[in-house]
Amino acid sequence: MSIDMIKLVRSSAIAAAFLIGIAPLASFADAGPHDATAASAIKGRVAVGPQYDTTHVYVASADVDTFVQSFLATFGGKASQKAVFTVTPTLSKTASQYVQTPVGMLSVFGFETPVPYPFGNERTGYLVTDIDDAVKAARAAGADVIVEPFDDPIGKDAIIQWPGGLVMQLYWHTKAPNYAPLQSVPDNRVYVSRYEANNFVRRWLRFSHGKVVSDNARADAGVIGKPGETFRQIRIDSNFGRMVVFVTDGKLPFPFGKETTGYGVDDLAATLQRAQAAGAKVLVPPYASASYKTAMVEFPGGYIAEIHDGR
Repeated sequence: MSIDMIKLVRSSAIAAAFLIGIAPLASFADAGPHDATAASAIKGRVAVGPQYDTTHVYVASADVDTFVQSFLATFGGKASQKAVFTVTPTLSKTASQYVQTPVGMLSVFGFETPVPYPFGNERTGYLVTDIDDAVKAARAAGADVIVEPFDDPIGKDAIIQWPGGLVMQLYWHTKAPNYAPLQSVPDNRVYVSRYEANNFVRRWLRFSHGKVVSDNARADAGVIGKPGETFRQIRIDSNFGRMVVFVTDGKLPFPFGKETTGYGVDDLAATLQRAQAAGAKVLVPPYASASYKTAMVEFPGGYIAEIHDGR
């Protein structure tokens, strides 16, 4: 076994163990009482880097191999050996693989037992410098802790939820990994209502130490399956990676809202050809907005992803 594969197998155990708006832009900087607490409580940036963020993919145990092969055939990269782990603080068992690609990482889970609450609801796993500091910072910034920190063989994990409903995992390694930067940092695609959009963005900025890259109140809604309409789209960058916030009324055509991650590629047409050859379905053919082309794809096992041109 090569050194790279040994590292990847070790990484698989790590990933498996951890699993899982109308106000103006300036309003995000306005600190209320809770925000003042957040500002004083956060001692530093807890994010490690986007190459350590993993999208959590839950498929049937029988579909793990087919899904992983299809995803790798589409984007390139490599996967760990599949193994069976307990990745929750209560009794459970799941087949798991860690998938490294140039456009983002995946933690893939095929549970062989019922999935205990709330696992399966978290979209991403974010590596942090210290789990206790990260949870305190998240709480101070307005997140709820729905699974308090728990031990696994090689670190600690917690699951948090933000206003608007976004659920994510925070994890910490006893021995820190070392991965090269991604060729293309994926988008964490977040759908929220207009009632919680500003609240969510403000809280996330406090926690992530990120910045709003753009806030377009009249973005082309064709990118979410509603051509001829507009909606508010907010782009945020931080050391946790990229986030795109879609502020909608929730009246979305399938499959929009089902996807968790968007992947940027150099050649959208060629990527879609590879995906289809590897058993994936193009659910929504490429739509050209003023700035980019986007398509929606379903991989074997049911994982739905957005793919767009450009990085």
